[in-house]
Amino acid sequence: MNERASGELRELNIYPGFTEMAAGSALVCAGKTRVLCTASVQEGVPPFLRDTGRGWLTAEYAMLPGSTPQRKARDGVKKDGRGVEIGRLIGRSLRAACDLTRLGERTIYIDCDVLQADGGTRTAAVTGGFVALCLAVQKLLDEGRIVDSPVVRQVAAVSVGIVKGAPTLDLDYALDSRAEADVNVVMTRQDGEMAYAEVQGTGEGRPYRREELDALLDLAQAGVERLMGKQLEALGEAAGVIGRKPVLVLATGNFGKVKELRAMLGGRFDVRSMREMGAEMDVEETGETFEENALIKAEALMRATGCAALADDSGLMVDALGGRPGVYSARYCGVHGDDEANNQLLLKELENVPEPRTARYAAAVALCRPGLEPLVTYGTCEGEILREYRGEGGFGYDPLFFSDDLQMTLAEAAPEAKNAISHRARAVEKLLKLLEGEDA
Repeated sequence: MNERASGELRELNIYPGFTEMAAGSALVCAGKTRVLCTASVQEGVPPFLRDTGRGWLTAEYAMLPGSTPQRKARDGVKKDGRGVEIGRLIGRSLRAACDLTRLGERTIYIDCDVLQADGGTRTAAVTGGFVALCLAVQKLLDEGRIVDSPVVRQVAAVSVGIVKGAPTLDLDYALDSRAEADVNVVMTRQDGEMAYAEVQGTGEGRPYRREELDALLDLAQAGVERLMGKQLEALGEAAGVIGRKPVLVLATGNFGKVKELRAMLGGRFDVRSMREMGAEMDVEETGETFEENALIKAEALMRATGCAALADDSGLMVDALGGRPGVYSARYCGVHGDDEANNQLLLKELENVPEPRTARYAAAVALCRPGLEPLVTYGTCEGEILREYRGEGGFGYDPLFFSDDLQMTLAEAAPEAKNAISHRARAVEKLLKLLEGEDA
């Protein structure tokens, strides 16, 4: 006789690290149901993902011979159809928790073996498989094999059904065998928001109405939220792999630029400098445009670090000089980074050019992420070139560049005012809009 209230879960225990050989493992005990979930990691991906930079996750499910009162035969050459279908469900559910571009070209295998079956084995496998997955990811991070956690959201699953006309949570075999409707619900949670990854519903005894389905889904969500609490308890510190910001390394050693970009991008990324990532590199800028040079640097840094990389290339473009110095702005005089010599050469070349000597600062920003297409944006700051220096701040051509927006030179402007209208800020703003579009 079932003594649980219709809205109660069965007694649930999750034992993390139940086996020592797999990268991650968990034994899930839901009532009398026992499912052992293990996560194994192998380098390489299926053929359809080779050379894409993306990883893969797949799952297999099996009921062991002694899991039921009548011996269950082991899978032979021909796989048990039900087991294959459930394995696919588990794989889909756990992939819904992941951004596999952060895994690199490696595969995580989730194996779910039912030691004892008393209903709800597939949902227990999803719930326990997620714990095993997180433990495997923590090990990859600890070993330095990946930089970012691919686990972007939490996932768990539960069964619900209509038993004697009442919505009932977490069906064991006795309840499932006499349920009028049976629904398996897989849900995710990200930033506190719950969403559905999969809903499998069947009218076992009769069709069910929309209001009954709504009641079942409400009951399932309440159950899944409690299961997610159990997952976090089992994971302990390893729960920190869930929903971490991706690392973004900046292709610059300029502390001011790092600070500026961290303020702009810190809400979405864990922004780090090259030094913080231990990446010391000097990439030759062979492009003919700002966009090409930014992309060259970002791609090289992404390959070196294995994580997202952002680079920019910027300079001054003077209309009277046909857009020069352009990509050669930092080495206009022939020596890289000699601001005074660059400014004196600019004044000399514009000596006989009448006002307004229109010009603009231009910047291209390139974001490269493993397994994804690069994003490149472009921004400008309009103004004109004066005949004498004004202001003590800034760098480069700032003392000669009179900003249309600020009505002063960039060397006269406060850093906050300059950053608000800068060519780089405008390019980054466009980049953020592209990233927001990806989320939509």
